[in-house]
Amino acid sequence: MSWFKRLKEGIQTATRNKKEAPEGLWYKCDRCKETSTAKELRENFHKCPKCNYHTRIGSDDYFEIIFDAEYQLLHEELKSKDALSFEDVKSYPQRLEEAYKKNSVSDAITVALGNIDENKLVIACMDFSFIGGSMGSVVGERISRAIDSAIASKCPLLIISKSGGARMMESAYSLMQMAKTSAKLTLLARAGYPFFSLMTDPTTGGVTASFAMLGDINMAEPECLIGFAGPRVIKETIKRELPDGFQTAEFLLEKGFLDFIVDRKNLKETMRDLLVLFAKN
Repeated sequence: MSWFKRLKEGIQTATRNKKEAPEGLWYKCDRCKETSTAKELRENFHKCPKCNYHTRIGSDDYFEIIFDAEYQLLHEELKSKDALSFEDVKSYPQRLEEAYKKNSVSDAITVALGNIDENKLVIACMDFSFIGGSMGSVVGERISRAIDSAIASKCPLLIISKSGGARMMESAYSLMQMAKTSAKLTLLARAGYPFFSLMTDPTTGGVTASFAMLGDINMAEPECLIGFAGPRVIKETIKRELPDGFQTAEFLLEKGFLDFIVDRKNLKETMRDLLVLFAKN
């Protein structure tokens, strides 16, 4: 039998006998559209191996990247409640229940205490997958208690922001978290411990307008979206054309809103250097 005939017969496999690739085995980059394996993506700090695009990751991934080994989760007992009996297309309890089923986290921010070398660090990391990383009462209270934990542990605080803004299902309760978290950070400053703010894609709305921009060091991941309102709203308000990329980390760095941009592969080393630097001062 000729090689051509064998090839022709070989591709005539019945559909029922064809094997599908396991789900989650491959990753297609949102930016360059190139395909790589999930293993390659994970080993490259969840960045595209072809173009270095930083994918969105959750709090457990950041804890694994930054902390040396084991870490302790804090304030997990706090859970969101429907104080306003809010309902639009769905009720707020329904949205919360769906978020719990889809995620391993218990709200849009997770707090942990761990070590980098011999230095303690409290990290409060937001999860966009939980109702768009929206800031509700639990997010504000966990940040407040994370500050208390940092003071009690005599160590700095790192907040990793990834949010669509305020959780409107909690209305004024949500908006008050902007003032609450901003005011509470003054206690950390008075105690003499630094606050590091890392902005990731996206950091928008009330989170940007409060604690995300109040760090002793403000840093961001490459090309992440940082802003308050969307481009359409801003354009309609000021009646002017907007510069290209005006809400990217690179644009904000150029205008002085950020201290530096950090590649995710260098994040742990950067935090190690900052802890040592601020400890000496």
